[in-house]
Amino acid sequence: MRIKIFTILLFLFSILKTSAQNSYSLDLNTKTAPTEKITRNETEVGFTVSKKINSKNTVTNTVRYTKIGVNYELEKYAFQDNFTDFLSIANDLTINHDINEKTSFTLDIKPTINFEKSMEFSDLQLLGALKINYKFNESNSISAGVQRSTIFGKTSVLPTFSYTQQINQNTVAVIGFPSSIVSYSNNNRNTFSIKNDFQGAIYNLDSKDLDDNYNKATKMTYSQMATTFEYVRSIDTYWSINFKGGYGFNNKFYLTDNAGNLTYNFNNNNGYIFNIGIKFKH
Repeated sequence: MRIKIFTILLFLFSILKTSAQNSYSLDLNTKTAPTEKITRNETEVGFTVSKKINSKNTVTNTVRYTKIGVNYELEKYAFQDNFTDFLSIANDLTINHDINEKTSFTLDIKPTINFEKSMEFSDLQLLGALKINYKFNESNSISAGVQRSTIFGKTSVLPTFSYTQQINQNTVAVIGFPSSIVSYSNNNRNTFSIKNDFQGAIYNLDSKDLDDNYNKATKMTYSQMATTFEYVRSIDTYWSINFKGGYGFNNKFYLTDNAGNLTYNFNNNNGYIFNIGIKFKH
């Protein structure tokens, strides 16, 4: 219990320290991803504060709490009462420093805790990224760097890159890895986007009543590539809502032991993605 309280305080500390900053936002999203075998449901709350410290430095901090529910459609799974509920708490601290008018670098530090039922210090994962950004002109820019992430269902260091082009006053395209997006706004209230990105996470297990076939499992892992269409509608100056729908490809959902060895593969198939959210920004 002490570890749980300490960890929550650690993640909330940055919010308390920056509550009077230049801008902040609060968002709530609900997501469902049904497939033939497994349906994954998520509810996520995020709080972001941002401050421009001076002409060269901007700091942004986001705390996200995500609750995941998993429903198994096939009765053949002997553990239907296990592996059904997971929690995630992530603190994303981003520091952007302008080196000159054209060049900047971004440091992203993202401690994340993913667990099944009880939170332990061993659930902590230190993720993040470092990248260099270069602006050719007002319409074109590029960035490249490295990130430590779990987008492929395992913790690894991967290269990142993106090329951004302002096609016209209403359209922006970002091509890169791990995500690409094309966004179009026909006015200041409506934004339409098509996005392709890679997603993945690792959750520590603490179930004690598994069958012999699964008792060596210590982690639940999932990953996918998602292509989605999103519509964002600004209600007024502060409030907006978003609707997102798409498809998840190459879905992987499996159990591993402490060494990362596969202990059980759910052989999950591809499926649709639906998301609705609301955001307040000040």
